Amino acid sequence: MSDEIVLAKLGDEPEIFYSLQGEGVSAGVPSIFIRTSGCNLQCYWCDTDYTWNWKGTNYRHARDNLAGDNKFERSQVQLRITPEAIAQRILELKCHNVIFTGGEPLLQQQKLTEVASKLLAQNSAYEFEAETNGTIIPLAAFDAIMHRYNVSPKLANSRMDIDSRLRSDAMLWFANCPKATFKFVVSAPSDEAEVAAIQERYSIAGRRLLVMPEARTQHELEKNRGWIFELCVRRGWRYSDRLHVAVFGERRGV
Repeated sequence: MSDEIVLAKLGDEPEIFYSLQGEGVSAGVPSIFIRTSGCNLQCYWCDTDYTWNWKGTNYRHARDNLAGDNKFERSQVQLRITPEAIAQRILELKCHNVIFTGGEPLLQQQKLTEVASKLLAQNSAYEFEAETNGTIIPLAAFDAIMHRYNVSPKLANSRMDIDSRLRSDAMLWFANCPKATFKFVVSAPSDEAEVAAIQERYSIAGRRLLVMPEARTQHELEKNRGWIFELCVRRGWRYSDRLHVAVFGERRGV
């Protein structure tokens, strides 16, 4: 139905949960997460590929190297829910920092704006953050209720073609938006030059640029922390850890 939002499914429920933000400038802040299903990119290392890597698709993912069919049955990992029902669940959690994540939440930004509006009608203390890949320009109504954009432009290590993962019109919009910071997922020292080139092209100040290890497990995170820490010191960039990975590994809903 057109009045519903497509969310990821956690067990038999929509993936709406209370935790601490694990990444970006608001890391450590108690937050409610709403995970949308569907994405316009298909990154090779994506740690939430159940939001797009469905059976019957030709998308590539790191888990393809494992034995068996590692794609997801779409009906088992997504569901539809009304903005009213989402707002009611959030109201019951008694936290005022709300994060729209995915997948790519801006694919459903009109309906997410409805969720935010319903919450603000109940309590003006709510604040909203969107975790986005930076390829879609926010609508005026969505931007009006947003407090932060956690923009994560994808590098060549995502194995996406550059025209899909870097949209100049959207990148310029976010670069000129004071509510946006940029978080780059790096997997090897060779990624440094690409991050620097994007920084220069879009005039992103170092205080707005964060670098984060590509890691789905605690071992991968530990392996990459050291050289990325040194890279950030040398470049004047900010470091972003992955708190949820450090504490819980690959566990979902945390």
